[in-house]
Amino acid sequence: MSVEPHKQLVKIDKRFKPVVDAIGPYAAKRRNPDGHFGALVRSIVYQQLAGAAASAIHGRFRLLVDGKLTPEAVLAVPEDALAGAGLSGAKRASIRDLAAKVADGTVPLQHISRLDDEVIIERLVTVRGIGRWTAEMFLLFQLGRMDVWPVDDLGVREGWRLIQGDLERPTPKALQVEGERYRPIRSVAAWYCWQAVHLDREKRT
Repeated sequence: MSVEPHKQLVKIDKRFKPVVDAIGPYAAKRRNPDGHFGALVRSIVYQQLAGAAASAIHGRFRLLVDGKLTPEAVLAVPEDALAGAGLSGAKRASIRDLAAKVADGTVPLQHISRLDDEVIIERLVTVRGIGRWTAEMFLLFQLGRMDVWPVDDLGVREGWRLIQGDLERPTPKALQVEGERYRPIRSVAAWYCWQAVHLDREKRT
């Protein structure tokens, strides 16, 4: 029987034990009910917005499409309707670009789980408004990939600082090197770094 990922992480680095004990087993995967395409659309909508505002806009957007959320259905929604849902011009352009690239096969969502992580990232970042971080979140949360290490994420860097007891956050470059010892479960380490930040905030309130 394989070792559970949270136990494997503590075995690699005992400094994760307090946050693992406080949070419990690793539970990052949360598939979007609208599938891979819906997960990416949601990521675009939520970029640089507070949770409540993003949720409201996403809800209004979703009402524009009856039934299954498909690239073809999104491309058929009038521009003024997308604007009326609260989507900015940049986000409307990003969502349409995503829909077009999924429809023409540039971003092959139907069989994307067969591809390696870096290949998926390369495909996704061809979409306007999707950078490496968004692609990494898709890998980690939607596809459930276990070895994603988002070193540019401020929460991961801050969580790492808290767990390791360091005075300063590591640079992305330094964190990249530190993460090597957690292969092939770097997603697990990243997830507990985020949890460490949440626990720290709760302590302060």
